[in-house]
Amino acid sequence: MSEPKRIPPFNPLDKTNLGENIAEALLREPVGPLPPPHPFIGAGVYAIYYEGDFALYKEVAGHNRNDLYRWPIYVGKAVPAGARKGGYGLGADPGLALFKRLAEHATSIEEASNLRLKDFRCRFLVVDDIWIPLGESLLIEMFSPLWNRKIDGFGNHDPGSGRYNQQRSPWDVIHPGRPWAAKLQPLSADERVVREGAAEHLTRTRTKIPPQQEGADDSPSLAFDLESRSR
Repeated sequence: MSEPKRIPPFNPLDKTNLGENIAEALLREPVGPLPPPHPFIGAGVYAIYYEGDFALYKEVAGHNRNDLYRWPIYVGKAVPAGARKGGYGLGADPGLALFKRLAEHATSIEEASNLRLKDFRCRFLVVDDIWIPLGESLLIEMFSPLWNRKIDGFGNHDPGSGRYNQQRSPWDVIHPGRPWAAKLQPLSADERVVREGAAEHLTRTRTKIPPQQEGADDSPSLAFDLESRSR
């Protein structure tokens, strides 16, 4: 008689399970305009979706049109001020951290010469501060969003006077227009290289997007294998 199979017990406090709980809660939130129409208090995580006609993002947009919203182009977090300054920010008053972050992203898109804010939507979740980084990390692992993984720089801020010797980000190469980014040094890779890398990433990632569950709401299924996604 063969040895019985050992099944690992479910641990609700395992960090992956905790992260999945946050991700599932976010994906149950409604999708709305970017930025949200009314200010709100809280910090947390969010996903931004693109559904426009920018040629490079055709595949991403195809997963989001018709109210599907299955493939965010960017996932991020907004933490209380204490965490941004190098502390944990635990228990700090979050203020309008999440709302302000989404409004900053809207401004970046409006300043880009080849994007339209009306083509973007978002969903967000106010989260207790200790769980915010975990939730963001799992969502990025889950969806491999293009603006997180390949065309990075969307979430950058103006580095300030005297710090313009750093390179322009790939995002600002593809989407010029932010006034402060024009002051930065040219990226070592040209736009063609950035576009080719983005296209390769999309081809490699598209089969990993969680499918829509039949009969479910508009949120994608969270049944996915983290190990296979990391390969």
